Amino acid sequence: MRRLVRRKGFTLVEIMIVVAIIALLAAIAIPNLLRARHNANEAAAIGAVRTISTACESFRAAQTPPTYPANLAALGAAVPPYIDNVLSAGQKQGYNYAYALVNANQYTCTATPTQAGVTGTRIFFVNETGVIRLNNAAGAPIQ
Repeated sequence: MRRLVRRKGFTLVEIMIVVAIIALLAAIAIPNLLRARHNANEAAAIGAVRTISTACESFRAAQTPPTYPANLAALGAAVPPYIDNVLSAGQKQGYNYAYALVNANQYTCTATPTQAGVTGTRIFFVNETGVIRLNNAAGAPIQ
């Protein structure tokens, strides 16, 4: 009488089915994760622009005569610093920050995505009014 020997393990078909299921789940999940990161970068950019605006006003209030900082580095180099070293370098969380001193009573700061459509879509702008404005990176003007 012959005994049937059953080997332990998975067949190739079973392994291929599991791999196909994992690939399907990844195909569904990865775009959602990228969209979440994109949205997080934009939210962080809004927060950073607000931080720069607040820091500029605090810096101006501490100066005699009142004047805005010459650049972002001046906000980071102050003792104590008004903003962190990463933001004072002009780049943070997928956005580049361009600060320009217009005159002693005016400045502009613009946040643009480092890779449009990937790290962010919208461009954010603030000046001495403290109002954050945006455009859609497709050429719509900032108002």
